Amino acid sequence: VLEMLRCCFTVPSFATFCALMIGLVRRVGPGTVTGMLAGAGLSGCWPHDRAHSFFSRARWCPDQLGLLLARAIARYLIPAGAPIQLAVDDTLFRRCGKKVAHARWAHDGAARGPTRIGYGNTWVTVAIVVRPPVVGRPVALPVAAWCWHGRTGLSRTLLALLLVGRLAREFPDRQVHVVADAAYHNAYLRDLPENVTWTWRLAKNAVLFGPTPARTGRRGRPRKKGERLG
Repeated sequence: VLEMLRCCFTVPSFATFCALMIGLVRRVGPGTVTGMLAGAGLSGCWPHDRAHSFFSRARWCPDQLGLLLARAIARYLIPAGAPIQLAVDDTLFRRCGKKVAHARWAHDGAARGPTRIGYGNTWVTVAIVVRPPVVGRPVALPVAAWCWHGRTGLSRTLLALLLVGRLAREFPDRQVHVVADAAYHNAYLRDLPENVTWTWRLAKNAVLFGPTPARTGRRGRPRKKGERLG
C-alpha cells in the first residue's frame, strides 16, 4: 500500500511518511505525532521536528493521496463493476488555543451530556464502505476530508457534495451510492452527477411532495412542488 502512494511525495517526505505509518500501526497509546515516532522506534533517533514538519511544511497533497487510496480500495476490495458505497459525516476534533486555524464551537455527536457542542476543528469526511470477507461486517475507509470553516465558508453539505463529485469523476463507469444523516441535504442535491445517488434520513417533521409538474402555459407563477405525499 505504501509503495502505491510513493508518487505523492518527494524522496525525503516518503521516508518520513513510511516511518509515521509504521509507527501508527505499532503505536501504544494515542495516535499523535509523538506517539507514531515512539511506535516506530525513532523517538530517540529522529528530531521530533522532522515528523511535525511533515504535516505543516512538506510538499504533498492530501486530496491526491485520498484519490490514490480510493483507486486501490475500488480495485482490491470491491468487485469489478460493482457500485461504490460512500458514507458521509463530520467529526469534531477538540482543539483550543489562539493559533488553531478555523477552530470554532460546533456540534459534537460524540460529546457526553445534554449539550452536544465542543470547540475545535470540524472535518467533513467521506469514506468508502467495503465488506472484507475476513472481517464479516462493513468497514468504512476514509479517503477524503475537508475542514469546515463555519459561516465564512461553504456549508458542510456542499463540502461533502464537492468531495463526492471528485470521487465520482474517478469512477465514471460505476454507480456511486452516498448515505448520510439528516443534516446532509439541500437544494444542491438536485444537480447530482448521473452516476450518483444520495440517501439521507428524513427529519421527523419532513413533508414530502411529488415531482414538479410541467408548465401549463397559463398566466401566473408556475408550481414549484408536486402533490403533497405525506
